[in-house]
Amino acid sequence: MDDGARMLFIGVTAGLIALVVALVAASALGLAMRRRSSGIVHSVHGPEAEVLTEDDLGGPLGRQATLVQFSTVFCAPCRPTRLLLAQVAGMVDGVSHVEVDAAARLDLVRRLRISSTPTVLVLDPRGAIVKRASGLPRKADVIAALGAVVTVPAGE
Repeated sequence: MDDGARMLFIGVTAGLIALVVALVAASALGLAMRRRSSGIVHSVHGPEAEVLTEDDLGGPLGRQATLVQFSTVFCAPCRPTRLLLAQVAGMVDGVSHVEVDAAARLDLVRRLRISSTPTVLVLDPRGAIVKRASGLPRKADVIAALGAVVTVPAGE
């Protein structure tokens, strides 16, 4: 192999190595950001908590809790989120699931500072926001968030 071919081979190899390193770093960063953004976080409690009504949501509040999902038409994780929340709401007596089209309710999106879809809110029986999550939530996180709101009658 002559010197020119050797230099070209070394240049291409170094470029491929740099590309692989960049892809691995970007993937790791993306996974870390996704994991961090999909957790359910605490919201404001007490008299300062934002309260949503049935008119705000376009659907009934649950007797014990309401799972509110803000979605858009082109949101890929919104469909699995819808299925997950409907499943969890069906498992727990007195919990309802309401989906809100973010594009149709920009007033509510602005008021609640919804910046991405899906965004999930957990409401107490009076409609106060007690938990909030962005991104596709895990089933265990949704159930745990409901645990902070739902009361189980004695003897069950």
